[in-house]
Amino acid sequence: MASIPTYPWRLAPEGLATLRQLRARGLRPGGQDVAAQIERPRRRRAPLVAYLYRIDSAKPVRPMTPAKWAALAKANAARRTCPECRRDAGYVVAPSLGMCATCAYPDEQRAA
Repeated sequence: MASIPTYPWRLAPEGLATLRQLRARGLRPGGQDVAAQIERPRRRRAPLVAYLYRIDSAKPVRPMTPAKWAALAKANAARRTCPECRRDAGYVVAPSLGMCATCAYPDEQRAA
């Protein structure tokens, strides 16, 4: 079984980057395999692992199309809509409440 190279935390060689580092540069892995990994030790738990990709093989991030922007706006609007009163709450409705604060705590809203 072939294993990928493993480096200690913050000691990866130049030319390799994590997904977040690629995204910050406007790049994506583009279908390439993981080139290496870095491990960060933790006390009494398994180490954190981050996969590394080659920067020279990365491709540019695909631009957002108008259809993708519209789908994202629709999804965000659905997250802001209260299922009880069907109004836009102006914020993302908390999944723990399942409704806007006005519907969840009607007595407190009347007192204020």
